[in-house]
Amino acid sequence: MTNILYSGHKTGWSILWRPEAGICDLLIGKRWECYRVSGVRNLQTGKGRKITMTKITMYTDGAARGNPDGPGGYGTILSFVDSKGQEHIKELSAGYQRTTNNRMEMMAVIAGMEVLNRPCEIVVYSDSQYVVKAFNEHWLDGWIKKGWKRGKNEPVKNVDLWKRLLAAMEKHQVSFRWVKGHNGHPQNERCDELATTAADGTDLLVDEGIS
Repeated sequence: MTNILYSGHKTGWSILWRPEAGICDLLIGKRWECYRVSGVRNLQTGKGRKITMTKITMYTDGAARGNPDGPGGYGTILSFVDSKGQEHIKELSAGYQRTTNNRMEMMAVIAGMEVLNRPCEIVVYSDSQYVVKAFNEHWLDGWIKKGWKRGKNEPVKNVDLWKRLLAAMEKHQVSFRWVKGHNGHPQNERCDELATTAADGTDLLVDEGIS
């Protein structure tokens, strides 16, 4: 059986799946580590080839100063636990010159999805009702069915990011869970710190979706 390398041009984890040996080689930074495939989910592709779907826990938060006319930022934490029970953490953040809180909440999830270079089983923890309910209460299904309209034929906001998020999710299996913000949740508090620090930083990016 042929070894299968999952890698991409974006910064992230690279995984070499060796089917005959039942071993997954995981590249974290510049270091390769070898793990047995227990703890990862085996899937069958259309061509009959088995691949693995690594379990990732993602925590996200967004922030905006003077919402909706001020700078903003997002913070994301990706957590992977290997077969030895060791947790590996990756943090992401970026700041924007002018944006909204909802857009930063969405960008936090998008950034986490896009940095993963192979299909993963992801649980997203967010304190954004806007993001979580869009999926769990099927708001998105209704918006898409109505041609990105809501309520009394009003246009849906942030369509550019909703489309980008859906595209980023395509190769993954994703579930969303809501957590109460500013309530002592360690990862949520850390994401808030990342987001606010990015919003208050220099070299802020331009949110092209804000007119």
